[in-house]
Amino acid sequence: MELMVLLNALVTRLLFVLHSLIGVWRVTAVKKEPKYWLLALLNLLLCLETGLTLKFKQGRGYKWFSPAIFLYLICTVPSLWLLEIHHGTQYCGNEPGVVQMNVSNQDFNQSRDTSHGSEGTGHHIIQTAKVFVNHLSTICETVWTLALHQTFLLLLVVGRWLLPIGVEITRDQLSQLLLMFVGTAADILEFASETLDIEDVRKNYALINAILAVWTWSMLQFPLDLAVQHIGCKPTASTRRIPSLLLCRYSAELWNIGVSLFIQDGPFFIVRSILMGHFRIFNQMLVFFTAKNILVVTLQLYRLAVITLDFRATILQKSRKGEVSCCPCEPYEASTHATADQDTEMKEFVAFPPKEESQSPSED
Repeated sequence: MELMVLLNALVTRLLFVLHSLIGVWRVTAVKKEPKYWLLALLNLLLCLETGLTLKFKQGRGYKWFSPAIFLYLICTVPSLWLLEIHHGTQYCGNEPGVVQMNVSNQDFNQSRDTSHGSEGTGHHIIQTAKVFVNHLSTICETVWTLALHQTFLLLLVVGRWLLPIGVEITRDQLSQLLLMFVGTAADILEFASETLDIEDVRKNYALINAILAVWTWSMLQFPLDLAVQHIGCKPTASTRRIPSLLLCRYSAELWNIGVSLFIQDGPFFIVRSILMGHFRIFNQMLVFFTAKNILVVTLQLYRLAVITLDFRATILQKSRKGEVSCCPCEPYEASTHATADQDTEMKEFVAFPPKEESQSPSED
């Protein structure tokens, strides 16, 4: 096993565990009940996945799916749920959104002077850490929750970058995936912060749960890599059907459209429409992002129509020429005769073969 692969696999998962434990610590501090430390046991799943990945995959990733990212979601999302639900009873001081961290040099100097006269440098470091942690606990709860949301999404992107890639995905595909994740993370953060910060929403417990459910649903796209990889299909009878051929040809594009319509922009638009239509909640940013969701959904439907019409035109054109309509990954046979190099041709995968002179029936 390569040293860098092992190092990246372990360091990334360690960052996941540390961030998850910080979230559990905040829940325990806010709820003031030690039983919430049991949420930390979810990290055992991530530790188990680490061992299995190192043993069977030599630290590298899987095709189409990242178990480490998925388990990181399982470890962190419950803590964020509890913090957001409890957030309704937490308020900052006079100025909401301002970090109220009154870390004074006097406190650190007192700790340093006390430790210098007694137990030396080691004790000084411990005392300084305690003072720092105590002052971290005084930060406004809304700032803590927002910071956990932000670092959570950043770690999803950075962690996906640091995790060793498998042989099925190239670095070019990974770069495309990371760019998509950056935009996706920004939209998800905006959705959560913009809707949950509305005062009328905070007064409705059921509405908070519904928004968090949609937010959780949108996070499920991060463990998947289908947005940059074609599924690939084998030359079977089922792939000769039109839907199967369409899926085989445009699998990555169709997945992107499906994510936008059913996982991200579609559900976000529904939630924002309910807020404005049923609950009569209006503000400038809510209206803007609702219009943005409408625009994205419309463009995705337009893209789907373009793909379908283009595929249909290609099928009709090939049927007029008497060619076999085949899947991009299905072997294309240029004639009905078996030639000496047929085995070589069967191994070639082409999306749409170049125009060739059609053979007349007299040649058969």
